[in-house]
Amino acid sequence: MSFPSKVAIDGPAASGKTTIANQLAERWDYLFFDTGVMYRAVTWIALKNKISTKDEPAISSLAESVQIDVKPPSKDDGREYDVLADGIDVTWKIRKPAVDAKVSRVSAYPIVRKALTQQQRRIGLRGKVIMVGRDIGTVVLPEADLKIFLDASVEERARRRFHQRIDRGEKVDYPKILKKLKKRDKKDSTREIAPLRAAPDAVVINTDTLSVADVVSRIEEYARKLDNETDA
Repeated sequence: MSFPSKVAIDGPAASGKTTIANQLAERWDYLFFDTGVMYRAVTWIALKNKISTKDEPAISSLAESVQIDVKPPSKDDGREYDVLADGIDVTWKIRKPAVDAKVSRVSAYPIVRKALTQQQRRIGLRGKVIMVGRDIGTVVLPEADLKIFLDASVEERARRRFHQRIDRGEKVDYPKILKKLKKRDKKDSTREIAPLRAAPDAVVINTDTLSVADVVSRIEEYARKLDNETDA
């Protein structure tokens, strides 16, 4: 069978988007593209050049001028893809704690979102890509061949994140994680620009009681249906 060329996977934080998209990309030999890396790249460049992330005009201008690309991994160092900013490999640099602390503010600026949406579309329209985010099916790539919206209760998502961090050897507190996710959900779903919501034609999958393998299997089942409809 031929898989859909452009796949959008949206959903709230900790709903399993990254894990699912990564597995599908490996199985289909597609590019896995977490669109959040573009906001991280802009944030890292701003910090590197000592541009305050509170300076919205300067950050917006930076987002409009920098050329960001995401490509299949070129090194076997654990990376899921290459992130290039004006041709420079910033794949691991954008994962620094300083970027973690500032990227949320940068991603909220309207001009930044507009500029990076255009760059995300450029990559998505190449095809053979599985794009992950919160506004892919609704804003970034509404013409995606297959749109998936992964959901789960906030309690289940907090539990998953709690166990992930425990497995990494971190000291974490479940109530704090739950509170943070609830705050993030409210922010994502009520923002004026590209709020979190399922596209009208998206397949909504609640993952509360499903394993990763179950979710991957369901998505591939929907992909087969699309392929059969296209052949018909």
